[in-house]
Amino acid sequence: MKKHRKNSKSGQGMVEYIIIVVIIAIAAIAVFGVFGDRIRALLGGATVELGGDQSAVNEATETESAEWIKNLDRTGAR
Repeated sequence: MKKHRKNSKSGQGMVEYIIIVVIIAIAAIAVFGVFGDRIRALLGGATVELGGDQSAVNEATETESAEWIKNLDRTGAR
């Protein structure tokens, strides 16, 4: 009987970790939703400084995050 209780407690710990991971994922999605335009602009500036293509940066930053997300298909491609 004691062994059964020990196993259920370890299952409870796993569920708690899963809940924490889900909360962190939701928070990350919210942050990227709010600051997505700014993050893309900062990464675009870094790309240009590292020798990247300015036209790709302009294309990425000219649309807002909400519009960009609407244009994604199920695979995540535009």
